[in-house]
Amino acid sequence: MPSRHDAERAGRQALSGLKGNLAQRIAGMLQRDPELLSEMTELGLVRREWIDDPTSQPMSTAGPIEVAERWLERSVEKRPSLLSKLGLSAIQGLSSSSDATEEGGTQAHLAVAFTDIEGFTSYTAREGDEAASLLLAEHYRQVGPLVRSRGGHIRKRLGDGLLLTFPSPEAGVLACLELVEVEPEPLRLRAGMHVGDVVVAGDEIVGHVVNVAARVAESANGAEVLVTVAVRDAARDAPGVSFGRARGKTFKGVGEKVLVCRAERARSL
Repeated sequence: MPSRHDAERAGRQALSGLKGNLAQRIAGMLQRDPELLSEMTELGLVRREWIDDPTSQPMSTAGPIEVAERWLERSVEKRPSLLSKLGLSAIQGLSSSSDATEEGGTQAHLAVAFTDIEGFTSYTAREGDEAASLLLAEHYRQVGPLVRSRGGHIRKRLGDGLLLTFPSPEAGVLACLELVEVEPEPLRLRAGMHVGDVVVAGDEIVGHVVNVAARVAESANGAEVLVTVAVRDAARDAPGVSFGRARGKTFKGVGEKVLVCRAERARSL
């Protein structure tokens, strides 16, 4: 006769099996509906990693406030007039944690990336302000969903550039590679990334990590994602990604020499 312990273990295994089967069915349904899947990953209701492995990965790690923030960002991109009615900064303020510094900011460990469009100034001079504005608007429409689907945030728009943050280096590297692949033709996008502790205060994000990320991005070429070795070491297992040889660079305003390398799609054998 089975013991109580054996019965409880069998019950837990049966429940786990049922949950696994249900997760696989839901993931399969979403894979058959790419539009719904794209929307749900962008809002943070499901994670891309869960779709690939629904039995062992958490379905979502986004809390209600983060989902609301992503929805608002998405809505504002589609209908800019909503910004004055709703106020993005109000939602962002609600999402701040209680781990605040004396200056009112929140400490966080994030991957920080900067992007910009190579040759945008020359393009504007050559094609005119209207053409440049249209190119930039289309670029922003493509960028937002990709960043959010990797759990990232668009912290600032800096002319033709962006300041982005991601919960992990792996998510940031994958997102930046995807951004380069949808670069605004006929121009090319470039990105630079670093990871570490920062202070987030509303729309502002400050710290040495931010400064290094900005310098790394400035040194990147068009269509290139350049990362520090700290990012490389933390994102070694990113699927379909390879890293080039590390080389030292000296940046203005950054005391120590920084080791950087190129992140790119791994070549199929």
